[in-house]
Amino acid sequence: MPGQLLAVPYTAVQFVALQQMKLFAKRMGVAEHPLEPFLSGAIAGAAGTIASYPFDLLRTTLAAQGEPKVYSGMCSAATAIYKERGVKGLYRGVGVTVFEIMPYAALQFGLYDVFLRLMDTASAGKEGDRNRAMENFICGLGAGTIAKLGTHPLDVAKKRFQVAGLERSISYGKRVPLTATKSLIGCMKDIAKHEGLAGFYKGAFPSVLKAAPSAAITLACYEFIYGALMHSENKRK
Repeated sequence: MPGQLLAVPYTAVQFVALQQMKLFAKRMGVAEHPLEPFLSGAIAGAAGTIASYPFDLLRTTLAAQGEPKVYSGMCSAATAIYKERGVKGLYRGVGVTVFEIMPYAALQFGLYDVFLRLMDTASAGKEGDRNRAMENFICGLGAGTIAKLGTHPLDVAKKRFQVAGLERSISYGKRVPLTATKSLIGCMKDIAKHEGLAGFYKGAFPSVLKAAPSAAITLACYEFIYGALMHSENKRK
């Protein structure tokens, strides 16, 4: 449930922010600058993350507690965290998460734009033979894969911040101590010291398997819906 509740506000806020950034860039006369999609994506990702962060924290907490469960569900986890640490507890690690999502979203949207431009160049003069939806999907798949691989170490650190000090079943492993997450640099040093380079890429394969098709489907659907809305708006005019 937290995963679904996370996806809706995150995606909605992210794409609204993305469009607002693109409109702002257009007004400023920098819409065609090659860095515009990267910067717009970074800000959109940050906005979506801040708007939906408590659900991200709860999702990670429930996934990390193991068996037997410490929390019966989302509500019990949220209540326990709030009682122990207040509202700040529900936003624990938000700074690290924003720091992680900005380069991820920048790469995802920026590379997606780059790949689309390359598609346009390669398909010049072949408009009748193009499948736009499939092109959007392929570009989103490539962008999502590179973005996730490039920022996975920060994602690992983010999850350490989210579960540090929280109760978890002893059968799932020792608790992540709060001392290991006093700062992002300290957390990264702790991972490097105890787990080496491999520690930064724990879970990278399943993470990419989830993130890449998710980015492809999301971006393809966004292009389709946005295009339909623009077509409808133009018809009304």
